[in-house]
Amino acid sequence: MSADAKVRLADVTKRFAGRDEVTALEGVSLEIAEEEFVSIVGPSGCGKSTLLRLVAGLYEPTSGTVEIRSTKPGRPKTAMVFQEHALFPWLSVRENVAFGPRNRDVPKKEAREVADAQLARLGLGRFADFYPHQLSGGMKQRVGIARALAQDAEILLMDEPLGALDAQTRTLLQEQILELRQDARPTVLYITHAIDEAVFLSDRVVLMSARPGRIRDVVELDFPLSRGPELRGTPEFAKLSQDIWNHLRDEVRAAMAVDER
Repeated sequence: MSADAKVRLADVTKRFAGRDEVTALEGVSLEIAEEEFVSIVGPSGCGKSTLLRLVAGLYEPTSGTVEIRSTKPGRPKTAMVFQEHALFPWLSVRENVAFGPRNRDVPKKEAREVADAQLARLGLGRFADFYPHQLSGGMKQRVGIARALAQDAEILLMDEPLGALDAQTRTLLQEQILELRQDARPTVLYITHAIDEAVFLSDRVVLMSARPGRIRDVVELDFPLSRGPELRGTPEFAKLSQDIWNHLRDEVRAAMAVDER
């Protein structure tokens, strides 16, 4: 692992056994640096979520290695944000966000303070005593992000966190995630189908092939960390988004052809 790498996948292959064995990923190698925001895009079924779960330790690779360089003993290595917020309906918003710290035996008062700080960061402070059923979809997803941040994990893993939202809410939450990375500087591995979202948020975009998923290309983005919403209207943004789609088009067609068999 290079000196500045936080995450390293080396020649990782993942197969799922069954009546018909499926190779989800094959020969994937990738390094992610401390405080880097890396997005992964690719066709449906290319193993994006599998890769995320390998980093989270939810799956073991069939071959190859996954390493995370930890810097704080006792601190969680990863925290996940899913497309479906998966909040506990019987807990208040504050209790949902404080759940991770409390599960690590953080004192109740301190866990409450951590939860309130993360809710305030995401503009949800006045909803701390609400319950999930009282919130909109976008607000629930922000609670899910706040809950992940409250765990103080070394790496934030986000699996299509905005995929279930309407376009306007999605755009606003993209901007909030951008503000979050400018403020907190987390290390993030982000899965999305939306190329423009990946370009807007990331330092690098990893392009995956159709299954079995392999890394087809890695696009370095030169936009500054201090970027804002106006980036979306620039010719450079449009060109990069189109270039990435041009690279992915054949892979998406290949994935569709497999689905139709």
